[in-house]
This record gives sequence, structure tokens and C-alpha cells, in this order.
Amino acid sequence: MDPMIVAGAIACLGLSAAGSAFGTGFAASAAVGAWKKCYAANKPAPFILLGLVGAPITQTLYGMILMFIMLGKTSVAGAGFACVLLGIFAGLGIGLSALFQGRAAAAACDAQAETGQGLTNYFGALGIVETVAIFTMVFTIIALGTIK
Repeated sequence: MDPMIVAGAIACLGLSAAGSAFGTGFAASAAVGAWKKCYAANKPAPFILLGLVGAPITQTLYGMILMFIMLGKTSVAGAGFACVLLGIFAGLGIGLSALFQGRAAAAACDAQAETGQGLTNYFGALGIVETVAIFTMVFTIIALGTIK
């Protein structure tokens, strides 16, 4: 088993998960602040904010999917360097998508709690940011398919 392939696979998962951690952390902080404002104003605290908080977590799954595909390349001689590069750059792309999705989700939490309106628009915007991660995953799968 080529340790470079394992390193690339773990880099992809780790960077994706780091982005999810940052993104969910930003969104969770904003949700807690939004709920506090609701409680202070004797308004109901919108439970749906948890959906916004959780949006960046899916990028970890994309990194995991790529990790498993990369680990499937362990029998391919010379695939190590390619997997390291793909793992790092795909992990960065996916992780940054999660980070910025979390920042957008943080703004959405504040807006939803304050106005009670626009939820569909907020999730739509988050979906567009998510698309960057999906594209990164799909194109990386295509690139990994060329490694024979």
C-alpha cells in the first residue's frame, strides 16, 4: 500500500472536515446569538436555524467519499503523488466551500430570527455555495478515474 495515497486521502477528508468545522462553528455562533435576541424580545426562537447551522457539514461527506475512492487506488503503481495533489486541492476546495457556506449561514440565521422571512432564499444561497463542493468532488472523481 502506497502511503502517499493514504496521505492524499486523509488530507482530502481532513481539509473538508476542517472547513465543515469552521463553517458550522460560525453558523452555530450566529444561531445562538439570534436565539438570545429572540428570548430577550419574548419572541419564539426559530428551531429551523439548526438547519442553517448544519448546512456546512455535508462537505465532510464529500471529503469522505473522495477518501474512499482514493484508498481504492492503493493497488495502482505510481498513483501516490497524484492522490496527494488531488487530496490537498480537492480538500481545500471542499473545505473552503464549507467555511464560506457557514459564514453565509450565519448571516441567514440572524436575518431569519429578526424578520421571520426569506428562509427559502437563504437555503437557495447556501445551495449555490454547496455546489462548489459538489463540483469539486465530481471533477476529482473524474480525475481519479484517469489513474489506471
